[in-house]
Amino acid sequence: MTFEIERTDEQWREILNPEEFQILRQAGTERPWTGPLLDEARPGVYSCRACGNELFQAETKFDAGCGWPSFWEPLRSEAVKHREDNSLGMRRVEVLCAKCGSHLGHVFPDGFGTPTGDRYCMNSVSMQFTPNAA
Repeated sequence: MTFEIERTDEQWREILNPEEFQILRQAGTERPWTGPLLDEARPGVYSCRACGNELFQAETKFDAGCGWPSFWEPLRSEAVKHREDNSLGMRRVEVLCAKCGSHLGHVFPDGFGTPTGDRYCMNSVSMQFTPNAA
């Protein structure tokens, strides 16, 4: 895959702190129930922490009970890219920022009761939240 923003690992390390680099650039995962955006409930937009690409609207966030912020669809279909992930002995679908290729989390077809049936299970560390103006 190619992305609009291409940087070396060294350049990413200058921009991101060690935890952000490990999750966004090395496909790590934050521990469940620890992310600062898990309980965020205000209206607003979730963006890629690495490049600012707008990813999800707060209106599509739901409590999946999994320990990570979950959304039923991206802000725009072209905001994210999907890639097969067969790591850890599982078959999953990884979600990447379409602009910079950073790892955001995974999408699962178990968003029961949502309009799409999908659960975009994202790392809080991968995103930043901007509340709507009052």
